[in-house]
Amino acid sequence: MQRIGMVIKLNADKVAEYKRLHADVWPEVLDMIKQCNIQNYTIFFREPENLLFSYYEYTGHDYEADQAKMAAHPKTQEWWKVCMPCQKPLDTAKDGEWWIEMEDVFHLD
Repeated sequence: MQRIGMVIKLNADKVAEYKRLHADVWPEVLDMIKQCNIQNYTIFFREPENLLFSYYEYTGHDYEADQAKMAAHPKTQEWWKVCMPCQKPLDTAKDGEWWIEMEDVFHLD
């Protein structure tokens, strides 16, 4: 099992919309997340910085292939188009980076 942590910013004027969207995530999107071997998925929000932190556990054997499968899923693509205007990459993001993966430096079971 691989633990994944990522961070991105949330546009201040989109906080309520983002929370509303994630209070009722589309079933097809939730199913695809599970099909791609992701479990224990949580997104945290921090004000006033408007940071989103996501955490999930990957239980598959080919992370890149599962990520590609998710990215190719039409309903997930539609979901991302709805959610992405709410978000903005960190100022330190590289070209093409959206959610920025974080280094795992400590864990206790």
